[in-house]
Amino acid sequence: MKCLKYSLVILVLVLVRFSVSAQDTLPKFSVKNVGNNRIIVGWVNKYEMVKQISIQRAYDSLGIYKTILSVADPNAIQNGFADTKATNDHMYYRLFIMLDKGMFFFSPAKKPVLDTARVVTQVTVDPKTGEKKIVVINTPSQTDSSIITQQTVIKKPEYIPSVYVYTNGDGYLFINLPDADQKKYRIKFFEEDNTFLFELKNIKESALTLDKANFIHSGWFHFELYNDDKLVEKNKFYLARDF
Repeated sequence: MKCLKYSLVILVLVLVRFSVSAQDTLPKFSVKNVGNNRIIVGWVNKYEMVKQISIQRAYDSLGIYKTILSVADPNAIQNGFADTKATNDHMYYRLFIMLDKGMFFFSPAKKPVLDTARVVTQVTVDPKTGEKKIVVINTPSQTDSSIITQQTVIKKPEYIPSVYVYTNGDGYLFINLPDADQKKYRIKFFEEDNTFLFELKNIKESALTLDKANFIHSGWFHFELYNDDKLVEKNKFYLARDF
């Protein structure tokens, strides 16, 4: 009985710690519709006790949730997933979070939120500046609803953590490439000002950790992930100081 009470106290303390965390810090998370049939689920994790994080999806908030991904490194400080296989853009998402000693709980369910108030029809990204060019269609507040205006909006890039290259709970750089044995991956690393640092070629490991010593200092770094000569992703990551 004492053991049960102790476990309940620990669980309550854990949930309180989670509840006072900042926006989008576990168990809070964000679900954004960024266009082109992509739903981005993202969060920030500040807790070492997390043993497993799984993303689940359902057709409605009370429906049957199915796990679509269990993240490779649940202790990554910033993590996320791009869902490109959702049936529609108004499905519900939640997180299954397992803590130390087998304790677990579910986050509240959320639907995707558009990152613009307009109806997005096309999104393109400038490879040099990272700016998104969004072509939108607006219906004017006129009696004749058949009149449609089209305009182009330039939106500053928003940081979305990579699901391939990110910082793990120990502050090291983790590379997650589940199909590395079937592809010809290579990664180029750059300083924040785009000065080239080094390149990893012909990566065959599905999970790889790089020591921070490879990057000399803390701060932001950029990377480009290629499969052969095809650019898979261009993103950045942050390495914190050890003291």
